[in-house]
Amino acid sequence: MATITTEATNAEAVGLMSATTMEKPIAEPSALRREDMMALPACRLRRVTEYIQRNLDKGLTLRELAAVACMSPYHFARLFKCSTGVPPHRFVVRERIARARTCLERPELSIRQISRVVGFRTPSHFTTVFRHAVGITPGAYRMAALREERSDGGGE
Repeated sequence: MATITTEATNAEAVGLMSATTMEKPIAEPSALRREDMMALPACRLRRVTEYIQRNLDKGLTLRELAAVACMSPYHFARLFKCSTGVPPHRFVVRERIARARTCLERPELSIRQISRVVGFRTPSHFTTVFRHAVGITPGAYRMAALREERSDGGGE
């Protein structure tokens, strides 16, 4: 019986210590500093995103982007995701699709040329990625954009 009482007393003591520890406020400044350390510094993030914009037509590697930020690839990928909410590869693909949408709204370039301009090796891969991201093929997107432009221009 004494053993049970001692175990119960120890459990209560641990519970009280845990409750006491839980009630103590966590130092906010240290928590903020840790969050700041988990983000890519703004100047490096800007440098990398500008580099991506200038080089969308090339095959961008994680190692190359990390070198622009002066970091190891692993550390860069972690901090980039914390800063942008998406991994570097997904960010690059989104930027390529955004540029492709802009290009598709003008009839000057063919879809094959646009796929090269935005960094896809083949038009079929471009079409697959574009359809996955936007929900329609580049050709259908172009037709809809041109149709919308004609209806807007025709009303003037």
